[in-house]
Amino acid sequence: MIIHDITRLIVLLSLHKLYINLSIQENISPYRGDLYLNLLYGKYGKYLQKGMIVGMRRGIFHMIKLFVCSLVLTMTWVPNAAYAREAQIPHLIQTVTDQDIYEGLIALGFLETPVLCEEDCEKAFDNVKMCVVGIQMGEAHGSGIVWKLTPKEVVIATNAHVLEYWDDRNSYVQFPQGFYTDAGIMGVSKRYDVGFIVIDREQFTYEELEKLRSARIEEEIYDTLHQGTMMFCVDAGSTEEEARFHEATVEDPYKYITDFDACMLYGHGFAKKGMSGSGAFDGRGYLIGMTTGGTMHNEVACVPLPDLIESYEEVAGSRRQ
Repeated sequence: MIIHDITRLIVLLSLHKLYINLSIQENISPYRGDLYLNLLYGKYGKYLQKGMIVGMRRGIFHMIKLFVCSLVLTMTWVPNAAYAREAQIPHLIQTVTDQDIYEGLIALGFLETPVLCEEDCEKAFDNVKMCVVGIQMGEAHGSGIVWKLTPKEVVIATNAHVLEYWDDRNSYVQFPQGFYTDAGIMGVSKRYDVGFIVIDREQFTYEELEKLRSARIEEEIYDTLHQGTMMFCVDAGSTEEEARFHEATVEDPYKYITDFDACMLYGHGFAKKGMSGSGAFDGRGYLIGMTTGGTMHNEVACVPLPDLIESYEEVAGSRRQ
């Protein structure tokens, strides 16, 4: 390699000297353009045009020089340019791992459930049902919401009263995609009936992780709720293969309910045992609350979305400490 470079340098210096001499003889600026083009197309073309007028001896002499220059340039510069391009190829190719793809999907929000432009509970349910999971704890069962996907773990939100039955020895999470995983309690809120469990990312393959979906969470959506707003609750805690949904309507976004000692999202709809911890969504598919209780009179009570967000910040903050 070193010998090749030295040889090339000597040839180029010789060519440069030859080019300067030719330029002086023909009154061409040696710095006005590309060396190869000046020699080949400027001078060679000139002699083709002048033909025999220039003089056979001088014309042949210069054409021989040009031929030699062109030949040497082709042998030295063109292979070198190709070599340079080949040498740069490894720098242009960047390998992307499955981990990079997964983390990129999270950052871009591609693993969040999609939402509709207009209200349609049935279509919205098809979008959100993949973010509601079943939580099995021995003979007891409940539901949960895929709250957040991170590069290291999957965070599930559920009711604190559901986690009262949690036992690491016989409890697991069932995903609608067909996955069953162990989990651990992340923490419970001191103020609301909300708790969180976490699942280590390594329990999944990256292919499985890319199939997961987290709920679309936008706190300002909650401020748009009013009496009569369409909503629905997802039933994922039953033993049925497919999740189901039950339509409801908002009666009061902040109704104080004595049984919970808290202001709840109160509506008219259906809820049953096993749906605690499941998601309540508006007609477009935004998460607006967590199904927490219901009555035989078609009343449903949910933890409001702002309280869910506050609960997560509380638990996550305590965990960091």
